[in-house]
Amino acid sequence: MTTRLVTVDIGGTHARFAMAEIADDGTILLGDPVTLHTSDHASFQTAWEHFADMQGGKVPECVAIAIAGPVGGDIIRFTNNPWIIRPALIPEKLGADRYTVINDFGAVGHAVARADADHFLHLAGPDEPLPAAGTISIVGPGTGLGVAHIWRDGAGGYRVQATEGGHIDYAPLDTIEDAILARLRLRYRRVSAERVVSGPGLVDIYEALAQMEGRAIQPIDDRSLWQLGTSGEDSLAAAAVDRFCLSLGSFAGDIALAQGAAGVAIAGGLGLRIKDTLLRSGFANRFIAKGRFEALMAALPVRLITHPQPGLFGAAAAFAKEHLS
Repeated sequence: MTTRLVTVDIGGTHARFAMAEIADDGTILLGDPVTLHTSDHASFQTAWEHFADMQGGKVPECVAIAIAGPVGGDIIRFTNNPWIIRPALIPEKLGADRYTVINDFGAVGHAVARADADHFLHLAGPDEPLPAAGTISIVGPGTGLGVAHIWRDGAGGYRVQATEGGHIDYAPLDTIEDAILARLRLRYRRVSAERVVSGPGLVDIYEALAQMEGRAIQPIDDRSLWQLGTSGEDSLAAAAVDRFCLSLGSFAGDIALAQGAAGVAIAGGLGLRIKDTLLRSGFANRFIAKGRFEALMAALPVRLITHPQPGLFGAAAAFAKEHLS
């Protein structure tokens, strides 16, 4: 019997909703997503009601919700929007008889575990699918820096573990990165990898490079910088993007070593937007540059997940694993 549900992916700025169907064999069919601005709605419930109205007022009694933030406890508060969710009230408020609430990067882990092979792009290492057994490390640069891993048993089973690995210490590898760290240390007592390997981190990379060259630092937002850097319109912005790709490669390699990975998936909206730049960059060389472990690192497949809605798809997969396995 096919299970119908609403799957939701809530971030700081947007809440994405979609109808989904899970077939008896576990196949997940995702409907067209609807994106709402969190600032346009007083609460998650009013956004839910808006989406329900768009579906003719009737939605399934099953829901999967991926949330950008910690999901434990009686009250879930969002980092970048004023909504709160009380999981115990979901049946009453949403009319849901079954529900799953999961961290957004945990949902990405489920998406990596379940997505078809054609939803992955080769980035580094052997050009082969992610292994069916062992640990797969997942790194996702975006507004922040998500880190998770999945463990596969080789027979189709898997477990997902979301982590806060993006907050480990930033580790410079050359004098340019020393300069980036020195600039960030003026602002932060402790500099985490997320301060550099994330969308907003590009501004600090750019400003550090400008300072090195004695240029006046002009205020600019990270979105504009990404456009200038990936298009090649501005050589300093392009150098900042290249440096970001190097740092991402180093960080992803560190996570793979720490987690004993058999393969690595790069996720996150930023990774998908700059995929062509990543392929041309020094990402792959930096990923394997681990001294005595270079041969081990070179043998790991590194792939970019290209699924258009990994949060929505992964939330539905998490629901299936919790309620339908």
